[in-house]
Amino acid sequence: MTAVRFTAEDQVLRIVLDGPGAMNSITPDVVAGLNAALDAAERDRSLRAIVVTGVGRAFSVGMDIDFLGACFADPGGVFVPFIRGYHKLLDRLQDFPVPSIAAVNGLARAGGFELLLACDFVVAADEARVGDIHLGFGMVPGAGASMRAHRKLGDQRARALLLTPTWLTGPRMVQWGLAIAHAPLADLDAEVAKITDSLRGRSRPAIATVKALLNAAGDLPLAEGLRLEREMFSRFLEEVPDMAEGYRAFVEKREPRWGDV
Repeated sequence: MTAVRFTAEDQVLRIVLDGPGAMNSITPDVVAGLNAALDAAERDRSLRAIVVTGVGRAFSVGMDIDFLGACFADPGGVFVPFIRGYHKLLDRLQDFPVPSIAAVNGLARAGGFELLLACDFVVAADEARVGDIHLGFGMVPGAGASMRAHRKLGDQRARALLLTPTWLTGPRMVQWGLAIAHAPLADLDAEVAKITDSLRGRSRPAIATVKALLNAAGDLPLAEGLRLEREMFSRFLEEVPDMAEGYRAFVEKREPRWGDV
């Protein structure tokens, strides 16, 4: 079975799927563990980033095979409620007020693929293999693969991943726009640290506002999106002192002192 471990250090929450024997497969307990990690992240106002990764040869292969049997034995009572709960978790991760980074250490497919799609950044090991594979089992995605892949990859690449048995390595993930960077597995944490280091010390309310705007950008016509940006800019200026503090800190050549930790 897969356990979920999480620790916070130096403004970064690291979430680890720890079930190498089960290829970090997903169960209701894993979803509960991921929700508990996000609960802890909500309480820790010092955080500026969340990293999600796996132990062993896999990031996550998706749903646990034994649990999947229970799902098919009772679709309405077990499968559908689980998918709704997993959907809710991934929506929560996508909308979380600090950026999330999927450190893809190995195999990611099906529900594991959907987990990385919900993250803001993906950094992949060169050796990683990522694909959807639902269709190969006569299944359809239920936790966001079709919608998020289409938005992140565009029409043709999303179709290739979901309709054909296409697998992407780390370098090809970057080529396709699914990952921001790749590195040999031994250097994966160092590559992730380039992102987390860049986020430390920044205004958390500003990070949250920019992330919310970027999340909205894919769903709004340009004119509506620009109007939303103007509205959120004005609200931020009125309600949060961080813009003025950032200006003063720059002029006074000192580190800013953000009002919200």
